[in-house]
Amino acid sequence: MLEHRVHTRTSSEAIVEIHHPSIGVYEVKARDLSEGGVFVLTGQYPKPPVGTELMVRIKRYTGAINIEPVKMRVVHEQRDGVGLAFVR
Repeated sequence: MLEHRVHTRTSSEAIVEIHHPSIGVYEVKARDLSEGGVFVLTGQYPKPPVGTELMVRIKRYTGAINIEPVKMRVVHEQRDGVGLAFVR
């Protein structure tokens, strides 16, 4: 598989809170984080389609990384989750 990454990934134990009008609000686990985005394990929740824009908060056990939700876009889908990229 061709690698398209620009930023280095770091494994993460963060919780990602996803907000979207059509799917509501739910929390999922992050598999990894980078400066460009996050891969989340969707579990029993539906995977938003590629291209969907979401509002996202990333939280660690010590507290939220971002207090206000930030806009992210679904950029790819895998069997166990979706990749989200920060919208700049």
